[in-house]
Amino acid sequence: MDNLNENIDINEEDDELFEHFRVVADKGQTLMRIDKYLIHHLKNASRNRIQNAIDAESIKVNDKTVKASYKVKPFDVITVSFPHPPRETKEVLPENIPLNIIYEDEDILIVNKDAAMVVHPAFGNWTGTLVNALVYHFQNLPTHRNGEIRPGLVHRIDKGTSGLLVIAKNEYSMTFLAKQFFEHSIERTYYALIWGEPKEPKGTINAHVGRSLKDRKVTDVFPDGQYGKEAITHYEVLKNLRYVSLIKCNLETGRTHQIRAHMKYLGHPLFSDEVYGGNKILRGQVFNKYKQFVENCFEIIPHQALHAKSLGFIHPRTKKWVQFDSDLPVDFQTVLDKWEKYVSNE
Repeated sequence: MDNLNENIDINEEDDELFEHFRVVADKGQTLMRIDKYLIHHLKNASRNRIQNAIDAESIKVNDKTVKASYKVKPFDVITVSFPHPPRETKEVLPENIPLNIIYEDEDILIVNKDAAMVVHPAFGNWTGTLVNALVYHFQNLPTHRNGEIRPGLVHRIDKGTSGLLVIAKNEYSMTFLAKQFFEHSIERTYYALIWGEPKEPKGTINAHVGRSLKDRKVTDVFPDGQYGKEAITHYEVLKNLRYVSLIKCNLETGRTHQIRAHMKYLGHPLFSDEVYGGNKILRGQVFNKYKQFVENCFEIIPHQALHAKSLGFIHPRTKKWVQFDSDLPVDFQTVLDKWEKYVSNE
C-alpha cells in the first residue's frame, strides 16, 4: 500500500476543537473503499470515527459527499473534519460543580458558563473547570475515555468570558457539530462593553489574528495577513454611552481572543480587559468623581466585559435550526446600568 503521509495536510483551529485533513490519493492508488483507505492513512481514524464523519457528511471526495462504499481512485482529493482528539492525558477528577444547563436532550447540552470558570483543565487550572463538572455529571460523553480531558467539547470560550457553549453527548453529534464550526455556519453572537465609540456604527473587521510574536499569551492582529489566520468579526453598536459602548459581535471565525484582539486593533479595547489594556481609563477626563466611578465598575466586573449571548446551529438529530439565547450576567448588567445612569445625569 502506498504511504501518503507527505500528501496529508492538517489544519487545526484555535477555538473550535476539531482538525481538518486533506488527502490526495497517489497516482498508483488501487480502488479501495474510502472507510478502509482512511483507516490506513489517518491517525486516530477508527472505523466508528470514520463512519460518524461519513454520516455527518464531514468526508468529501472532490468536494462531494460520499458513502462508506465509495472507492478511492488515483488523484482523488479527500477532505475530512474530525472533532479534535485531546492532546493531554492527565486524569480528570470529577467534581460536583453546579452547571447552568439551559437545554438538554439525548444529543446536546447548552451550558451557560460563568465568567470565572475555565473551560478545560490545563497548566495552573487542573480542577474547578467545566470539564471537571461535565465528567462528574455525565459519564459517557464522547472523548472521555482513558483520562482524556475534552468530553463533548467542540468549542470553548475564555476564562473571564461568560455565556453559552454547546456540548455534544455522543460521537455523532460531536462530528456533526464540528463540521458546522469548520464551515462557519454556526451563528454566534457576543455582547461586549468597549471603551469609546467606533467611527462606524456597524462594520466588519477582517484581519488575521495569531499568537503574538513577543508574548504567546496574547493574540495580535496582522492586517497584512503575513502571520496568523483569517479572522472575521461583524460588529454593531447597540448603545452609545459617551465613554463606552455596548456592541453586538457576530463571529464567522473562532480564533483565540478574536473579539478582544480585533476591538483593541480598532482602538476600542473591551472594558476591564487587563490583557488588552481595557482595565484603565481610556476615555473621559480623569477627575476624582469620574475616576472613582470607573474604578467601582472595574471592581464589579473584574474581567473583560464579554458575554457569549446566543448560539444557533442545525441540530444533529432533527436537522432543524435551533437557537439559544441568554441574559447578560448580573455583573455585566449592573455595570451597564451604572454607565447609563452616569451619562444621563451629566
